[in-house]
Amino acid sequence: MAGANGDISSVERKIEKLAISAEESLKNENEREIAERPESRLWGFETKELYKIAVNFYREKAGKAVHLSYEDKMKLVAFTQQVTHGKYIPEKALPLGVLDVIGRDRRLAWQNLGDISKEQAMEGFIILLDKLCPLFRTVVEAQKRDIEEKLRLKEEEEARKLEEQQRLRELEEERKREEEARLKEEIQRRQIQDALNQQTYYQFKMYAEQQYPGNPEQQGVLIRQLQEQHYHQYMQQLHQNQLVMGEQTPDMNDTTLESTEKDEQKDTNETVTLNEEDSDDLQDAYPSIVAAKMWTRKGVEEFKEIIRREDGDAVIKVGHGEIVTVRVPTHKDGSCLFWEFATDGYDIGFGVYFEWSKPETNQVSVHISESEDEDDEDDDFESRDDLESGVTNGTIQSDYKPMSPPISVIVPIYRRDSQEEIYAGSHKYPGQVSGDIRILKE
Repeated sequence: MAGANGDISSVERKIEKLAISAEESLKNENEREIAERPESRLWGFETKELYKIAVNFYREKAGKAVHLSYEDKMKLVAFTQQVTHGKYIPEKALPLGVLDVIGRDRRLAWQNLGDISKEQAMEGFIILLDKLCPLFRTVVEAQKRDIEEKLRLKEEEEARKLEEQQRLRELEEERKREEEARLKEEIQRRQIQDALNQQTYYQFKMYAEQQYPGNPEQQGVLIRQLQEQHYHQYMQQLHQNQLVMGEQTPDMNDTTLESTEKDEQKDTNETVTLNEEDSDDLQDAYPSIVAAKMWTRKGVEEFKEIIRREDGDAVIKVGHGEIVTVRVPTHKDGSCLFWEFATDGYDIGFGVYFEWSKPETNQVSVHISESEDEDDEDDDFESRDDLESGVTNGTIQSDYKPMSPPISVIVPIYRRDSQEEIYAGSHKYPGQVSGDIRILKE
């Protein structure tokens, strides 16, 4: 009787296992579409990754936070066997012992899974564990948040590295551009210096031979010093001219232009105009102008002492804010204007101008004016219809002044180190004109 009851219980267990197997097979069949897709996902994880989490959870929590029945354990083990070895094949299975009841139950549960795929077996394990232990889903969600946070930090780190790489590339490109600009500027500087050296070499060579006769080494040193100083003076003056040009902005509008045109027309109708001969004379008075030659030499104190011993006219005192113009008419038998000077202080500016008019006298004259008069004296042409010219709104005034002759700038006025070295120079004048040497004390 007892044996019969045992057989009935065994049969019931097998039927229950078959029912569970059928139920799992149906569930796996319903989820077959998900399992067949590559990299199918459950709860935001890939199936393989989630299966590893489930197996580790089961091993760590079994008998502690998770308490399962014998049948549920057999089902979970069967899923793991299916994942590891595939379909159960009796011929390949090792023989079991006579008393190995648990082993036979495991193989029976494994055999009941049939030929489901590895992906389906992993999903079956996960779903069954979630059903048997609700804590499993909580652990999975916590791990998911942890993984997402690590992924976010990793993406931020990668973005930071990309930004740093981009910044370094931009810095490198900026450095290359600055280096190219520096090299270009250096090439231009050398070209300018070479051109200036070619223009002044023979002049400086003659001067060096006079200073150090029979000493080529000292002559070479002096020539290089003169050329370097000449280059710096040239660049300094060029920079000052650029600043002046940048500060000069036109301050005329259409109304002013129209008014000027009307005034010029009235002035033409009501005043005496230049005749054709005068116009021809003005046109002929503009030949090409060669550049002035300038150099320096030592011996300032000796030079000053020699000048003081000569006639008193050789020493000029310039007051603060004054412009002293030394007007030197050209000589019919001469072709060049020469100057040589030194000063007691640095606040002296020096320049050379040419006035395009025939000199009325052959005597050297000195004219002193204030700084405000400089603009009037430097204008190339003086307008004839303004207050100073004696014409207002086309009306001839009794104190009418003739138009000033044009002036050309040969050497612009700027400060020199004439308290340390003797400044000398020469310029070949193109015709019978007056050369003005202007000295400015700021």
